[in-house]
Amino acid sequence: MLAPVLWSLALTLFDGNALFGFEYVGFDNIAALAGDPRILSALGFTIRYAIVITVGQVLLGYLLSLLYVFALRRASVIVRTLVFFPVVLPTVAVALMFQQLFAIAPRDGLVNELLNVFGIASVDWFGSPETAFWVIVIMDIWRSMGFYAVLLYAGLVDIPEDVIESARLDGASGWRLVRHIVLPLSLPVLLSSVIFSINGTLKVFDSVLALTNGGPGDSTTPLTLYMFQTSFTYGEYGYGSTIALVLTVLCLGVTLLIFRSSRDDITKAAR
Repeated sequence: MLAPVLWSLALTLFDGNALFGFEYVGFDNIAALAGDPRILSALGFTIRYAIVITVGQVLLGYLLSLLYVFALRRASVIVRTLVFFPVVLPTVAVALMFQQLFAIAPRDGLVNELLNVFGIASVDWFGSPETAFWVIVIMDIWRSMGFYAVLLYAGLVDIPEDVIESARLDGASGWRLVRHIVLPLSLPVLLSSVIFSINGTLKVFDSVLALTNGGPGDSTTPLTLYMFQTSFTYGEYGYGSTIALVLTVLCLGVTLLIFRSSRDDITKAAR
């Protein structure tokens, strides 16, 4: 991994591509970021997407894991399998399914047909930046919440049963049990899930490419897709590597921030 990372870092100092050759430009590519409106749009979409998806993935995953442990118990294996199933589906297949579900042409998809039943006009879900964003959000949360449910379930089952029983004997139940006993003890795996999720969502590529291809316009183009287009569609390897550098710094910065802020929380929870 180190060799391509260093090679990509070195390319930020050059302009051109392998076909026409490279020209040393120093820090011109980095300076160009300040005047590029597309980089701001891609960065804004990436951060917004990462926050919304991370909250949705981890929150729904945690709620499902609580359901597996405290409500379903014996039937949780079947439910876990069904909820986890979208994780193993190919991204392109899932995207095609959601394109049909939210379609408006050549005929309405299932979602628009349901809206019509309630007297609501069909919506062009992929024609508006806002609605296209939320279709991507719904698709990616649906695909991934089963994975985080299993991941967090593994953390919950490690909580000693005698601790739970003692808390129940002391009168803790329902939300009080979760708030004061389960949540603090599962905080390390919960924070690991947040870090895992936000790093994955910051690097989103395949689901956006398959569902909207960054459209309408550039409204759903993340940094990864902009980097790909710049490098391999426009042949600007140097500027594409500069965008990759921005993404790398963003991922590292967010991870370090979460680690630093969570260190004290874990220590307090342990005490």
